[in-house]
Amino acid sequence: QVQLVESGGGLVRAGGSLRLSCAASGDIFSLYAMGWYRQAPGKQRELVAVVSSSGSTNYRDSVKGRFTISRDNAKNTVYLQMNSLKPEDTAVYYCNAVKVVTGLSYWGRGTQVTVSS
Repeated sequence: QVQLVESGGGLVRAGGSLRLSCAASGDIFSLYAMGWYRQAPGKQRELVAVVSSSGSTNYRDSVKGRFTISRDNAKNTVYLQMNSLKPEDTAVYYCNAVKVVTGLSYWGRGTQVTVSS
């Protein structure tokens, strides 16, 4: 099974940028659809962005035009570039991998993103 490790979180002022990375190991990365989710205190985990095994992307409406998801299959890594950050983007961000052929889902431990106003 795949193991996922997120990095790149931190504290940033509103309007700033961060880039999250998720390094995968333990299986063939290109067999997985990859996604970023987030969970704010007291709220349910929500999908932020996904990139398929073929590279197509999809975003939740509130981050369209600000966030960009990408993957580098040679580096077994998926990224989330976050620009024009807002306080409401504050959450723990989780990396998710879904193996296309089985539908099995795997999670990283998360990385905290805090946006101050």
